[in-house]
Amino acid sequence: MKIANLYSHLNGYEYMLVHRKQLWDEIIDAITSIDANQFTKISKAKSTRGKTLYDQKAINKELEYILFPQCWESVTTPYYVTGDIQTAREIANIRDKEVQKAIIIQRGYTPFRTNNQVDFVKERVAVEVQFGKYFSVAYDLHVKHTFFFLRNDIDVGIEVIPTNAMCLKMDSGVPWFENEVANVIREGRSNPTVPIVMIGIEPEEIKI
Repeated sequence: MKIANLYSHLNGYEYMLVHRKQLWDEIIDAITSIDANQFTKISKAKSTRGKTLYDQKAINKELEYILFPQCWESVTTPYYVTGDIQTAREIANIRDKEVQKAIIIQRGYTPFRTNNQVDFVKERVAVEVQFGKYFSVAYDLHVKHTFFFLRNDIDVGIEVIPTNAMCLKMDSGVPWFENEVANVIREGRSNPTVPIVMIGIEPEEIKI
């Protein structure tokens, strides 16, 4: 695959080149080493039944095979929430989940355990490969990357998204780079508050 386009939010790309060049190279090398035309499937969906599409799960798994041996890891961070707004505000930036839980119980409310998970993390860089539904990119940017950034766990988030050309050869409802970048630009320069690099990927040549 190739990097067809790139968008730097709050100097995320510049940060990677100056402070995490090796990690940036690992990400780019992993993406460009994959031949997407080797990872296809026959669609069973009603609207595309019988058509050959790119298999996003297989491509994602291939990235795991490449990046995990290089010490990238999937990270799941548990924490507690409550329906009481004031308490929720007070515990939002507490890192210790058990302290969160204790405060909620002390106030007489029920603690609910939840978590945030990111695909790949290494040396304070988080990478999400988004081949899911279109609304997942907004969740990644405004919840996942922002969550880990405000906890001071990461310095930059990277979002890998298919371009429109690739999206047309995938399951319905998949996000596409050009649209997601437009969404971020419309929100203004400072939103989300975390430095982000959005990478638009597609096959070197679409053969299906």
